[in-house]
Amino acid sequence: MKKLLILPLVATLVGCQSMGQRETVGTLGGAALGGLVGAQIGGGSGRAIATAVGIMGGALIGRGIGQQLDRTDRVRHAQTFHTALEHNRSGSMRRWRNPNNRTQGYVVPQRTYQTSSGRYCREYQTSISVAGKTQNGYGTACRQPDGSWKLQ
Repeated sequence: MKKLLILPLVATLVGCQSMGQRETVGTLGGAALGGLVGAQIGGGSGRAIATAVGIMGGALIGRGIGQQLDRTDRVRHAQTFHTALEHNRSGSMRRWRNPNNRTQGYVVPQRTYQTSSGRYCREYQTSISVAGKTQNGYGTACRQPDGSWKLQ
């Protein structure tokens, strides 16, 4: 069953070799979010299949959006993501927008908790809209010793 999970990931990574930077970032980010969602949906032996399907679906959607995200979009999203996780109350939305191409998105921090090792983590929802297509994501990020937030 583990081989089933590895195959979509390998196919995704091999496909990234011929893509530009935006497509690669979108594909890998979409695959990660899709895998997280798939793992949440599936149960028992179905979890591996749901995760694999999530990886592939997320990669395809992410690639399409990534093709259109420019550097400004990525910087604005990253800054908004960090600021929202660091400063927003749970359930409070923080938006970003690129006025040059109307690409936009938001981040909504959810539950905050502390791990057994003392690290603070936050669940979040995020959305990015490019050229009328929207991709939503949900995940968890934990604060690193340097103050950055790492997706889990």
